[in-house]
Amino acid sequence: MVPESGSEAEAEELRASRARLVHAADADRRRLERELHDGVQQRLVALAVELQLADPAGGVPEELRRDVEEAIEDARRLAERIHVPLELGGLAVALRAAAASAGTPATVDVAAGPSYPDVVARTVYLCWLEALDATADEEPAIRVREEDGMVSFELSAGAGAVSGLERLRDRVEALGGGLEVDTDPTGGLRASGSLPF
Repeated sequence: MVPESGSEAEAEELRASRARLVHAADADRRRLERELHDGVQQRLVALAVELQLADPAGGVPEELRRDVEEAIEDARRLAERIHVPLELGGLAVALRAAAASAGTPATVDVAAGPSYPDVVARTVYLCWLEALDATADEEPAIRVREEDGMVSFELSAGAGAVSGLERLRDRVEALGGGLEVDTDPTGGLRASGSLPF
């Protein structure tokens, strides 16, 4: 959006400022993931081991043992949600891994192309997570293409993804892209976005 003054320099500075905020948020997300994995998760695992060593005969109440195991699993899931596993093999692999982790049958169609900048791939990935989270009976799908210096993506999911995707619209626009989200009469949604790279 061009400021009222109409100054192109001010508009460019606003775009750059918004992009810096997105990069800072990604750095915070990576720091939180490390702290969660290296701190909370490791302490819970150590507690589980200590419980077992303290009473190898199994005198520790089963409920306490189960609570610790559930806490470890919760911490693992949260760390996965925060971490975007692009280093595993790029965007296509990360999108497929997210669908597999969600235990949801899904269609992932990513055209072979260039390696996308981390911030662009991360944004598409976060949109996909919202689609996966909101899916009940529907099978979510995502299609990613590159043309003329833009990454375009289309996804379909349950209508519950609307609010999450609306929150991500600001992120997409801060990076110079756009995101449209529409619900359909069947109770699902279709979203399409594009990002420059």
